[in-house]
Amino acid sequence: MVFTPASAADIAQLGEFLRDADLTLAGLDDESVRLWVDRDADGTVVGSTGYECSRDGRDVLVRSVAVAADRRSAGAGTQLAQFALDRAADEGAERAWLFSGRSGPFWQGLGFVPADRQALVAALPETQQVRLFLTTGQLDREVAWTRPLGGGLPDAPARAQRADRNRARSRS
Repeated sequence: MVFTPASAADIAQLGEFLRDADLTLAGLDDESVRLWVDRDADGTVVGSTGYECSRDGRDVLVRSVAVAADRRSAGAGTQLAQFALDRAADEGAERAWLFSGRSGPFWQGLGFVPADRQALVAALPETQQVRLFLTTGQLDREVAWTRPLGGGLPDAPARAQRADRNRARSRS
């Protein structure tokens, strides 16, 4: 897998990909949203990942983690999610948050635990997704998750090795 930063030219195709995955499209073109894509040999988006940062950079809202249906159950989702988490930690983020009502077991496998929605809102009030969910009333139907980032995790050596591999892949 090769993760490349999503460019303005990628937003339309990425939006279609995320719509098919039933994920939030709000703010994909906002400069505060960091997004990466994985493409197949034909250039079609087959995976995506990203996050939004809090103003102080200490918290991130993970979003847009999706894998094409024919590539699921092979570890691609884990690689995409871990890439975003590693990048966020590299930028100095200390805690990751996300919304997911249907993929809890997946996120728990990556160290996430259930979180209070209002705590997420307090940590990331200016993010596109939080503002959308507050405006539309969707927040009340969402499930929030969180986990710390950085050296405090028990699997920090493994994370560091994965981060090194992902950085090498993203540069190629």
